[in-house]
Amino acid sequence: MPTLTTEQRDLAEAVTDLMAKRSPEAEVRRLMATDTGYDPAVWAELAAMGLLGLAIPEEFGGAGAGAVEVSLVMETMGGALLCAPYLSTAVFTTGLLSALGDSAEQADVLPRIAAGELITTVAFAEEGSARLPLASTTTVRADGDGWRLSGIKTHVLDAAAAERIYVLAGNGVYAVDATAPGLEVSMLTTVDQTRKQGRVVLDDTPARLVGAADIGAAAIDQALDTASVALLGEQAGGTMHAMRMAAGYAKTRFQFGRAIGSFQAIKHMCADMLLEAESALSAARHVAAAFDTGDTGWLADLAVAQAYCSEAFVTVAANNIQVHGGIGFTWEHPAHLYLRRARTDAQIFGDPAWHRERYVRLREAQQ
Repeated sequence: MPTLTTEQRDLAEAVTDLMAKRSPEAEVRRLMATDTGYDPAVWAELAAMGLLGLAIPEEFGGAGAGAVEVSLVMETMGGALLCAPYLSTAVFTTGLLSALGDSAEQADVLPRIAAGELITTVAFAEEGSARLPLASTTTVRADGDGWRLSGIKTHVLDAAAAERIYVLAGNGVYAVDATAPGLEVSMLTTVDQTRKQGRVVLDDTPARLVGAADIGAAAIDQALDTASVALLGEQAGGTMHAMRMAAGYAKTRFQFGRAIGSFQAIKHMCADMLLEAESALSAARHVAAAFDTGDTGWLADLAVAQAYCSEAFVTVAANNIQVHGGIGFTWEHPAHLYLRRARTDAQIFGDPAWHRERYVRLREAQQ
């Protein structure tokens, strides 16, 4: 596992303190019941701390930090189940605009993201697609100096909160304002209400082309990889928290006159959870460091790490419920919230099987 610098440790501690104050269980549950799924006051605080601009270049008002710093922030947010459009706005959109290389769009949008003034998301998935669709069915037609889009996108992160949506149509990416005519956003009922997802319907909706018209799919694919590096951090942080919940309960819950953690079955389960959690953390930090250094094999490392961390988070979150016994199965206990987040994280950027297949393809291409 890469060694953290003093500055990186300080960053992690500062965000951990913030999450303890701003994302307790009661607040998570309150935001789960809202349509937008975030607190504007907390969003402003994230901006004031420079967290929204962490991955944004300094020339556009950001910190110009690397993937390691973003991953550390995502670790703490994942452990706290923070309800906020951080992944969609500060990570996914930022990576997409970098890949598209449209300097005018970057100059307009990135400073506003860093300041907490604009929430954005990316709409790429269509019915039946786990990652990028084989061919986008969203159509685009010229309309004077602009464009018109028609089609349906699904599983759009934070769609209800977004003020601007970047839509894959044809082989281009188009910016659509949330107030544009012909745009309809509806919320999806998903297993994890701590991370809102929506369905976006475009009916001859006006849009602006961002970047070149023939690089959209490639740019989104690149941005998905960048976002996946950050997602690894969230998965590792969530896995560590679920493991600690189980270990803490095993130490304090007494049955038959002794702590349940002293029983071999529970003891072995907790030991396995520790191994899964530490391995996930090591994998997440390794991939982030490889991304920052430009390691030639980082994409293959990302693929295998995404498969592993997805399954580790699900396994540990599920075992956490088992360790807690009957109380762990109740709605009132937070254990199920981590399993719900784990299930979602294991799907939003491709499921473990997809990432394993990708790993094999990448390794075969290197031979």
